[in-house]
Amino acid sequence: MKTATCQIRSLSPYSQSKFIQSERDDKESASDFEKRCWRERCHGTVDGQVFIPPMAFKNCIAEAARYLSVKIPGKRNNTYTKHFEAGVLVMNGPVLNLKVDDVEGEWLFVNADGKRGSGTRVMRCYPVIREWKAEVVFFVLDETVTEDVFRYHLENAGSFIGIGRFRPRNNGYYGRFQVEGITWSEAGASMSQAA
Repeated sequence: MKTATCQIRSLSPYSQSKFIQSERDDKESASDFEKRCWRERCHGTVDGQVFIPPMAFKNCIAEAARYLSVKIPGKRNNTYTKHFEAGVLVMNGPVLNLKVDDVEGEWLFVNADGKRGSGTRVMRCYPVIREWKAEVVFFVLDETVTEDVFRYHLENAGSFIGIGRFRPRNNGYYGRFQVEGITWSEAGASMSQAA
């Protein structure tokens, strides 16, 4: 098992859209509720720092593998897709150098039920981070995924899959990133610490 410690930097803003758990007060308008609670769409640590969920990166690279469908040399028509889906993990989400209370809000006129073309539109506010960078540790359990294969898939994942709300995979352009460096090493102790 290997670890790929990846330094990544934004190519476009990143936006989060976590479910809001607060309930609307009896006499509170929908607009006032949105103004009061929109920051709950951020993923935050217990001390109020913004973090990126680990599954965002795990799903991003798995989606890239599915999209690219690169064939494994010597394995006829088999692709790397299942090897990324089952054999690559991200155990901890990177914490950004930003407090939830300091995140900028972006007001948008969107479909009330989240489905395109459904009719009713309402104003919603989403957290947006214009520039960001992170260190992400991937655990590569499947030896079929080599360092070169991993790098190729991650670079493509950053270009046209992305993470977060309004990413390219969902017809947007947020959440794109570039890979600035990858340190490839044996996992051993790192995996047990993450668990």
